[in-house]
Amino acid sequence: MSYLKFDKNLMINLEQSLPKEMLRTNQSGAYHCTTVVDCNTRKQHGLLVIPIPEMGNKAHVLLSSLDETVIQHGAPFNLGIHRYQGGVYSPMGHKYIREFDCESVPRTTYRVGGVILTKEKIFISHENRILIRYTLVEAHSPTTLQFRPFLAFRESNSLVVANDAINREIIPVNNGVATCLYEGYPTLYMQFSRKPTWVDNPNWYKNIEYQKDLERGVPYTEDLWVPGYFEIPIKKGESIIFSAGTSEVSPRSLNKMYEGEIASRTARSSFYNCLKNAAKQFYVTDQDGHYIISGFPWGVILARNTMMSLPGLTLTINHRQDFEDIMATAGAALKRYMETGETDKRIAGIDLPDIPLWAVWAIQQYAKNVGAKEALERYGDFLAEIADYILDNKHPNLQVDAENGLLLTSGTSTPVSWMNSQLNGRPVIPRTGYLVEFNALWYNALRFLAALTEDKPEWEERRERWVEAADKMAQPFVDTFLNDYGYLYDYVNGSYADPQVRPNMAVAIGLDYSPLDRRQRKRVLDVVTRELLTPKGLRTLSPKSYGYRPFYLGSPEERELALHQGPARPWLMGFYADAYLRVFGMSGVGYIDRMLIGFEDEMVQGCIGSLSQLYDGNPPYTGRGAVSHATNVAEVLRTLTTLKKFNA
Repeated sequence: MSYLKFDKNLMINLEQSLPKEMLRTNQSGAYHCTTVVDCNTRKQHGLLVIPIPEMGNKAHVLLSSLDETVIQHGAPFNLGIHRYQGGVYSPMGHKYIREFDCESVPRTTYRVGGVILTKEKIFISHENRILIRYTLVEAHSPTTLQFRPFLAFRESNSLVVANDAINREIIPVNNGVATCLYEGYPTLYMQFSRKPTWVDNPNWYKNIEYQKDLERGVPYTEDLWVPGYFEIPIKKGESIIFSAGTSEVSPRSLNKMYEGEIASRTARSSFYNCLKNAAKQFYVTDQDGHYIISGFPWGVILARNTMMSLPGLTLTINHRQDFEDIMATAGAALKRYMETGETDKRIAGIDLPDIPLWAVWAIQQYAKNVGAKEALERYGDFLAEIADYILDNKHPNLQVDAENGLLLTSGTSTPVSWMNSQLNGRPVIPRTGYLVEFNALWYNALRFLAALTEDKPEWEERRERWVEAADKMAQPFVDTFLNDYGYLYDYVNGSYADPQVRPNMAVAIGLDYSPLDRRQRKRVLDVVTRELLTPKGLRTLSPKSYGYRPFYLGSPEERELALHQGPARPWLMGFYADAYLRVFGMSGVGYIDRMLIGFEDEMVQGCIGSLSQLYDGNPPYTGRGAVSHATNVAEVLRTLTTLKKFNA
């Protein structure tokens, strides 16, 4: 029985099937994303969406969709589905779906009278190419398949309208055609494993609506160009493969290419395997280096997300080399910034004050997985450079307070932490002064460096400085953040201590090294459990706090206001689990294991096999934002791995 399988009853009910999305990537920035019924509901959806280096590496939708039509006895049965102006769906191809299975590759089974047709999609690794294999399982009379490509050729966050600027030229290629609608774009090659007939029938399909964009209060209607259609007869038991890519391919190689890709896949046959597959989808490797994309379908490469998610996306699935490769790229960018003040053209936010702190945390996880000796040999100099960079107050927005040793930062005009929502150019949450997770990460970093270099004479002078800095800030941390109610202030700015109950304190109690003793950690943990814990992670604000907004809905402004004012974040569960197990030991394993059930439930919701960016803070805890998010997948994977070690 398949772990990810949906039957006819769900698939033909659009209220149930349209919210379920699927994602495939080539690990080089290109992706395919749509709903399980192949009806695009976001402008970022598409069959072939690729980054174009000449256009700033932004994602561009080339092939929006491919409509299939089964023809028997001259009668056409269109398997496609689009939503048009006014919420009208046409054609209604979903009514022919009998099953959707996503364990190995996305596989849709259609039944049209006596015809049973399967469709399987697979992305070619590190190549801008998607393959779709069609197999005629059953047919009692001659059958022909027709394919209509819907072309967009636009940036994924934009929309296109009917225009006369398009290039209508169709170039014949081996077993297919090629076209390029606008100057500056790569040519799109559409080919088959068998020779089809191409029929010119150019038309604009106007007023196609994207339901998710309509709900988000952003532009949601566009026109797509269909230059014609392919036609190809198919016999019972026969398979044909369609290829869409930015280079021409030999049709004879398509079967071997398809089978080779399938052989390298890990079946999504369990919770862990789903997240393992999802983790690898965030990898981006190109001529510039190795990266992590923050999320799909509109994610970018962010320094903070890279450092926060790197251990979970690599080490937990035994991809040590990928950790080292990605850290080499991101670490070089951070090192360059620390030395010259130069930001990075690909990794956004490398200049933010907490990036060095998260980088140390990521390497700490490497040391725990690979070994302290290996970590010191590979990253010791880099870690020392980070620590000295901070201690010497070289960062323009991160200073060590000479009096108490705590870190100070200014976030009144520009967000400096992961709680980075803005409205009218100003932070929604102006966290400034002493931030709780900044200081917790700094204390943890200093103690980690001291432990890593213990009994290493060549490191003794530096080590003494780090130990002294940690000792100096230990008690001031407790005095500054721990209040009489047993929880930690989120930030303290001068005489103002922010009293709102937020999850950043979970980071402070989940780290390996903390200024808090076990009793203090437990008091904080109790507050976090009571006020912030949900089945989908920790709320970004307690329901008891002023301004609580649990639902991430409405206009862009309303969503920006709600972003960190109540919705839950799964990635925080990683630090919560660490804290819980640190306090309760083996007796807490069963509890954390039960808490993960809420995330396993999400494998068949939202983007199937992955985790959304955030979830409403109140029941039913609906997933919102990016359909697949790196830090969430990473930290839930890390929690699963932690539990395995406890049970070993």
